[in-house]
Amino acid sequence: MTFVSERTIDADEVARTRASLVASLREFLDSGSVLHEREALRPYECDGLSAYREVPMAVALPRTIEEVQRIMRTAHAHGVPVVARGAGTGLSGGALPLADGLLLSLARFNQILDIDAERRLARVQPGVRNLAISEAAAPYGLYYAPDPSSQIACSIGGNVAENSGGVHCLKYGLTVHNILRLEIVTVEGERLTLGSLAPDAPGYDLMALMTGSEGMLGIIVEITVKLLPKPRQAQALLGAFAAVGNAAQAVGRIIAEGIIPAGLEMMDNPAIRAAEDFVHAGYPVDAAAILICELDGTTAEVAADIDVVRQVMYGCGAAEVRVSTSEEERMRFWAGRKAAFPAVGRISPDYYCMDGTIPRRALPQVLTDIDAASREFGLRVVNVFHAGDGNLHPLILFDANKAGEVERAETLGGRILELCVLAGGTITGEHGVGVEKINQMCVQFPPEELKQFHAVKHAFDERALLNPGKAVPTLNRCAEFGAMRVHHGALPFAHLERF
Repeated sequence: MTFVSERTIDADEVARTRASLVASLREFLDSGSVLHEREALRPYECDGLSAYREVPMAVALPRTIEEVQRIMRTAHAHGVPVVARGAGTGLSGGALPLADGLLLSLARFNQILDIDAERRLARVQPGVRNLAISEAAAPYGLYYAPDPSSQIACSIGGNVAENSGGVHCLKYGLTVHNILRLEIVTVEGERLTLGSLAPDAPGYDLMALMTGSEGMLGIIVEITVKLLPKPRQAQALLGAFAAVGNAAQAVGRIIAEGIIPAGLEMMDNPAIRAAEDFVHAGYPVDAAAILICELDGTTAEVAADIDVVRQVMYGCGAAEVRVSTSEEERMRFWAGRKAAFPAVGRISPDYYCMDGTIPRRALPQVLTDIDAASREFGLRVVNVFHAGDGNLHPLILFDANKAGEVERAETLGGRILELCVLAGGTITGEHGVGVEKINQMCVQFPPEELKQFHAVKHAFDERALLNPGKAVPTLNRCAEFGAMRVHHGALPFAHLERF
């Protein structure tokens, strides 16, 4: 990929700074908690978006909040940028390290501190795996609702940083809707509490601001999450359609009936076939698209909603509608969807996962436009996504060993994100901006709005030491990106005119 940093790196200066920083860190951290040899640093050179790579100057692995505070004070005193890293499963390069920066790993912050079943909340450290929260809450009949497909590995701190979603977020909300309080450490090492255990807190909602800020405003060191009671009944329907457009139409019709499913997901034929070959979920491999719709609540509510959803699917041209008759079958419906990304990885040497969001009404047109762009660029696109909330995850298939395919995949990815903006949507739904989508931020937001983003960043991090170069582009970068697009016959801000 061709992410271009605006930072100038002097190798000799980096070496001098590394020696000084490591010496200062070892005054309070043991040798195993400070890494600086190149081979020890290589495991941290990328996140889940492995197309971008950079070896950090050094890595710190603290065990306590007090150590995090001292690390931040030390880095601030040395003028060293800091990139926080959780499980490294991110898909936008948000945890990409800096050659002249310190990577702060929170992997050792992996404890569930408290589960309060009566108040339905849990206090957890940022390195706790998403799924581990629900596993720990299960004996109390509770669970944590947001469930990214990577929930077996991704950390809750990373979920907060990216405001992650998941297949059940249509009904139960994103990460921001399921947390109550954050403990953070500022760039200067100060510890702050944001949010409240009460329904509301006075002042600005800084917790919501911190959620999705991609490590640019502070270091998250503790999270209090909401827990929900497990539904009494949960069943899933699987509808098979002969045309993708019909499946997309059914999505809007279901919501229009006043039903908010716990999850409503779509997969197109290439995704169906890949998932079936991988996990053998029993998917109809000849269908052009399938919809998986999960309904939960009381037994009577679920039964009534199933009848309505079944009628809507058939009314939109479904050739077949299956209803899960057991918990095993419900989980089998979901197994292929949850494993869709690795399944697609088996049918292509490489793939590039996009993440844009559009209004539900725009699904048929945008999917048609993506198909046209796929043919234009000569690269296959596999669609698997959160249809209910319009969060698309087109997977662009390519072979990095073939000349020009990486660049074509990246350009096609940018085109898809701009299609989302033109449809009234946004360039990200849950994966964040990171370095991957930073140029498309110039498409979505005019300079006046970007200036306000920079003002917020400056209020928290005056010297721009927290995850610099991510998420919010400089105006100079946008000017250069706009000039390049004009040179190629396109406007610098796609929302001004449909290309």
